[in-house]
Amino acid sequence: MTRKSIDHAFTSQSALGAAGDPTYAGALSFMRRRLTKSPAGADVTVWGIPFDASVSNRPGCRFGPQALRRASAIFDNDPQYPFDRDLFAAMSVVDYGDCALDYRLPEIAHETMRQEAEAILAETGFLLTLGGDHSITFPLLQAHVARHGRLSLVQFDAHQDTWPVASGSHGRPRVDHGSFVKAAVDADLIDPATSIQIGIRTHAPEDCGIAILDGEAVEDMSAAAIAEAILARTAGSDVYLSFDIDCLDAAFAPGTGTPVAGGPTSAKILSVLRRLGALPLVGADVVEVSPPYDHADITAIAGATVAMYVLGLLAERKSA
Repeated sequence: MTRKSIDHAFTSQSALGAAGDPTYAGALSFMRRRLTKSPAGADVTVWGIPFDASVSNRPGCRFGPQALRRASAIFDNDPQYPFDRDLFAAMSVVDYGDCALDYRLPEIAHETMRQEAEAILAETGFLLTLGGDHSITFPLLQAHVARHGRLSLVQFDAHQDTWPVASGSHGRPRVDHGSFVKAAVDADLIDPATSIQIGIRTHAPEDCGIAILDGEAVEDMSAAAIAEAILARTAGSDVYLSFDIDCLDAAFAPGTGTPVAGGPTSAKILSVLRRLGALPLVGADVVEVSPPYDHADITAIAGATVAMYVLGLLAERKSA
């Protein structure tokens, strides 16, 4: 048990080591990581993008980063289950805060996100982003591909997000939260032949050649079998993991913009994530958490736990 302290997010002098804040008090950052705009040398940087101007149904996920940080305080600095370790003993993680966006100019938001993501990636080893609606994954993929080359996409989602990309104002493509995958394929950011979507429970005009484990398949398969399918599909390629919280059944994630019934439990999907230690992750995001529609932080806790699992996998990889 870490010695009790307070306000670790801005009193800490190091990006290593667990905090000691009470779960009910202290300055909030993701898992009490040190807040800084200088992420140089950090193994992982956590970043928020409070943006929901491209949602097609219920808004509110601009408050997602705040909710995910608040929910992460429940991780009380004991060794994190199921990783049985202080995730920050050897892996340095900082919280960069949020992307600065002009709410009056949503048409330039994606370019702002891309530029800031590229700047962060120039200084840190791994970027874990808290959304925000799912359109933010498009500029994040642009930034990650600029560093790593074309990637495989592992997408947990109830929706394929492969709707056609419309023409927008100012001569720019209109990429929203339902078309970002199509836009990423068209821009050659992701390789459909090594990409996979898990939990799909809606129809779209095309699958873009991406493999799909739909809701019924996920229900019938074991967590181990789902993980094996993901690892087989990605075939050792560099992977960007995008987790839309509406992958989970609405009972486990009511606080989201486009909930879909018939999805998996949080327990099952967390069990899948736990088995992805061999996945060559280069970036990840958790998106579409909409606190105005949440109840007792159910959705925020699920989303924060997904993000914590990503950190757990990275911590294990670093210590291997």
